Amino acid sequence: MAGAGEFDLFGAPRAGLPGGLRYAEDVISLDEAARLVEAFADLPFQAFDFHGFKGNRRIVSYGGRYDFSASRLEPTEPIPDFLLPARTAAAAFAGMDPDTIQHAMVTEYAPGAGIGWHRDRPEFDKVIGLSFISPVVLRLRRKEGERWRRASLPLAPRSAYVLDGAARTDWQHSIVPGERLRYSVTFRTLRGSPDA
Repeated sequence: MAGAGEFDLFGAPRAGLPGGLRYAEDVISLDEAARLVEAFADLPFQAFDFHGFKGNRRIVSYGGRYDFSASRLEPTEPIPDFLLPARTAAAAFAGMDPDTIQHAMVTEYAPGAGIGWHRDRPEFDKVIGLSFISPVVLRLRRKEGERWRRASLPLAPRSAYVLDGAARTDWQHSIVPGERLRYSVTFRTLRGSPDA
């Protein structure tokens, strides 16, 4: 079923959105979303830590945890079995082999929590995000001379987006603080890995 954010048959994004950004709704079924959200409640979330600053969102990382104070990806436990069906769905949407996705991060956003402007760390390549429970807005910006070119994309629950190409390397992105609890699962390939 094509959602409002679907792309045409040639993968061209809606006007104004960067190349390399793909989006679709209903990537995760209602039953699978309910199963995942139930599992998220039992995860050992910790506040996001950026050089000692504790963010207002909580995370759990699998397949690696980025240590900002050491500027490197530290090993963690592998992606758990309960996330594998979501990884398979994310990989199918992104057109890749699920085994190329070696990193997953589950994020819990309390009401009022968002993410500031950033690019994912250079150790990562493609980024696939899944959204759960409540809608949110993904913002994007790219410096053009002295000004910023900006775009935004509403993310529906059970939707997915991919950041690749220019959307991944040339644009920054952020998440607008939401009014309700929200979870996301972000899957990433590692730069330089086969089929990444």
